[in-house]
Amino acid sequence: MGLGLSAALLVLGVISSVMSMIMFASLAAAGAALANPTQRVDAEMLSTVWGPDNAKGVLRAIPVQGTIMADASDGAGLMGGTYGYEVADLLDGLKAGDAGGVVLLINTPGGSINGSRAMADAIDRYRERTGHKVFAYVQGMSASGGMYTMAGADEILADHGSLVGSVGVILGPLQYYNGVVALDGGIFGGGVTTTGGISSEYITAGRGKDAGNPYRPLTEEERAMFQSWVDQEYVSFVDQVATKRKIERTVMTEEVGAGILGTDRAQQVGYIDGVMGRPEAFRHFAEASGLDPNDTKLVQSEGLGFWASLLGFETRPLGTALAAEPVEGQPAKVTSVLCTSRTPLAWVPEAAVSFCG
Repeated sequence: MGLGLSAALLVLGVISSVMSMIMFASLAAAGAALANPTQRVDAEMLSTVWGPDNAKGVLRAIPVQGTIMADASDGAGLMGGTYGYEVADLLDGLKAGDAGGVVLLINTPGGSINGSRAMADAIDRYRERTGHKVFAYVQGMSASGGMYTMAGADEILADHGSLVGSVGVILGPLQYYNGVVALDGGIFGGGVTTTGGISSEYITAGRGKDAGNPYRPLTEEERAMFQSWVDQEYVSFVDQVATKRKIERTVMTEEVGAGILGTDRAQQVGYIDGVMGRPEAFRHFAEASGLDPNDTKLVQSEGLGFWASLLGFETRPLGTALAAEPVEGQPAKVTSVLCTSRTPLAWVPEAAVSFCG
């Protein structure tokens, strides 16, 4: 019994030593990955977005969602966003053997020019380095900076009802306080007293780039554009309900009432190549990459894994910007760098103007 117990303790000691070596190696790998962003891919945890987990073929999904920023220095939004520099690092860290191609999953109103350009350039580098294709799939919206980011993809498909476009640049708002007579720094942030009021304007390139600007009315052309979006989707919505629920269309169009063109017009002008649902689009991307769609999976980052969290590092998916959170009882703040396709999301009084695509 004594010899058996000694042998068991020896085995347990060896196992413990091996586990310790694995743990320290993993911790070192996680630390190295955090220190060098271009090597982060090696320490990532990946999850399957589509396809069987045991599939031999692999496509890499990279979300571009929410407001596009360069990095964390741009501030934070009330909702999640994308760090363009980090996505670029992620693309630069992918090797030819990691996946048979990349699929950008896009749902963004746009954002900073530098963050968008960083991702666009990294797409070109990835294609040249690996010889693999890059695809874009619009899951709701790809406006402004999103269009900039995905324009160089080998093929762009959009989900039904998506909106694509807003090719232009906007700077602002530029505000002018006419005849300032008093400044109040009160406990709630203070204010400015003027004799001539406050004016606000945007500088834009691209006709209609600031459509929706609350400081000016819509033009007839802009009004017609918005109406065309509504009309197309309203017809599709009515047809869907009428067919599935066996209801006469006139019940909705004339009796009940209710109610964005996006995809049809985008395909006409060449912004996108087609309209497909998610499973159909992912199968198509697999085939276009030379992979068997029945034996291919689409995977994306879930962060840096257990050891990084054990070290206390943030384990968000790479490239993903988390929403702003309250700090010490103060409400979450966002900065003016965050832009939508037409107007900024929100402002803090002391922030500078934003320059966005």
